[in-house]
Amino acid sequence: MKLVCLVVLCGAFAPAADLVLRSGKIVTLDPAMPVAQAIAITAGKIAVVGTNAQIAREIQPSTKVIDLGGRLAIPGFIDGHAHFTSIGAMKMSLNLTGAKNWDAIVAMVAAAAKEAKPGEWIVGRGWHQEKWDVKPSPNVNGFPLHAALSKVSPNNPVLLTHASGHAVFVNAAALKAAGITRDTPNPPGGDIMKDAAGNPTGLMNEKAQGLVAKAMKEPDVEKEIDLAAQECISKGITTFEDAGSPADVIEHFKRRAASGTLPLRLWVMLRPPEDSNELIFKDAARLRMIGFGDDHLTVRAIKKQIDGALGTRGAWMLAPYSDLPSTSGFPTETPADIEKTARFAIANGYQLCVHAIGDRGNREVLNIYERTFKAHAEKTDLRWRVEHAQHLDPADIPRFGKLGVIAAMQTIHCTSDAPMVIPRLGEKRAEQGAYVWQSLMKSGAHVANGTDAPVEDVDPIANYYAAVTRKSKDGKAFFPAQKMSRMEALKSYTIEPAYAAFEETKKGALRIGMLADITVLSKDILTIPDEDILNARVDFTIIGGKIAYSRENR
Repeated sequence: MKLVCLVVLCGAFAPAADLVLRSGKIVTLDPAMPVAQAIAITAGKIAVVGTNAQIAREIQPSTKVIDLGGRLAIPGFIDGHAHFTSIGAMKMSLNLTGAKNWDAIVAMVAAAAKEAKPGEWIVGRGWHQEKWDVKPSPNVNGFPLHAALSKVSPNNPVLLTHASGHAVFVNAAALKAAGITRDTPNPPGGDIMKDAAGNPTGLMNEKAQGLVAKAMKEPDVEKEIDLAAQECISKGITTFEDAGSPADVIEHFKRRAASGTLPLRLWVMLRPPEDSNELIFKDAARLRMIGFGDDHLTVRAIKKQIDGALGTRGAWMLAPYSDLPSTSGFPTETPADIEKTARFAIANGYQLCVHAIGDRGNREVLNIYERTFKAHAEKTDLRWRVEHAQHLDPADIPRFGKLGVIAAMQTIHCTSDAPMVIPRLGEKRAEQGAYVWQSLMKSGAHVANGTDAPVEDVDPIANYYAAVTRKSKDGKAFFPAQKMSRMEALKSYTIEPAYAAFEETKKGALRIGMLADITVLSKDILTIPDEDILNARVDFTIIGGKIAYSRENR
């Protein structure tokens, strides 16, 4: 009789669940229980997964209960590759993504110049010359000249970042502020585009961007963090894999994580502004951290960049561009420099993540990885990554699976870039090697999904739609045999990026003991018709068992 009383008393004082979700379709990505009806969360972690009846015993007066009403709950979205503070910076600048042509952009800058103080920089982002309804005239290789822009903003330096982030367009005042003239040489890995007379047109490609950036004032990093976090959480993102931040920005992240004011989880690649190995080697030891600030900050990767973007013809290709045979793109860093970083990374417990878009760039990176792995055969499960892996030679596709290299891709790049891919590469190259998700997965490779925001919108719903349809805005599917199934796309946005970050035991699935990071959607994106996916909305974003965003309260 006394034993019975003890059991009852222990049960009475069992910790109450902090949060319960019930009466929903909870897709766990846990093979032991793929779908559940309810879930209970205690102290930031998943405590119980099961039916309403099983969860009922976890509910006490202090428990917050959300009735899902049949809605879909999934592991929190993980953006596997994007640029965190750049999202915040774009919120504070001119948004050029909707501009239909160069004249529209000039008009936007003219309006901003009327409001700006003399000497104040006017900054914008999101233009893409391949998406304009008319080519600018005059132009060089499809890019405008700065004369019209300089005319409407004579007293204000202007810097307009290409949608890809791999080029900027500037006016005469910005060129002057940066000390750039017709005699300024191209920096290594960059190009100052010039007209037939040898004068700068205003386009600064790849590493040439840095010549202008040095003339600008330091950014407001704290405000960028706040704006980026708000944007990401409102769209269901619980973890953000940041594709490169310098040491000073990482210090901001660390202070926020230590004080409990970093609103979502960050996994960060270390990347100094100049891509300097000396800076990497200096900062890496003190900045490496895993699960800092209650699992809000991890820095265990180094970012390098071997080439540029397809839109600016900076992607390094094995053969010339079909629409500009005079170029095959170019390396932005030498393979030898990246190989030196690889040796440092493997010796110091860092993942290496290299931006590679063109087939030549990808081959060079895979060659570096293969040599490094062979030289350190005792080290396994390294999970080094190729960021983007957009355009591959067929011979290199199986190497991802064979080498255990992560393909960190962005499915929305496929549908966003589709109109220019065939002109750039030709039909055969595009079909065999452009955005070949199925080919990579069938080779045994892990494909982690992201948005590359602010290159694209950070919205996972649009990205998921691109993954399962490969449809552009015109409704045409870009080589649909490579599209993902609904479940493959969900895994690419949850468990796969978690795996790519060595975090699959903590996040990416909803299993007892894992972090309680959950996204609740208004529609079941696993079953509704394709075209209805884009109408789905994020109803709740839950991070560590706390409601970080609720659409009902907006």
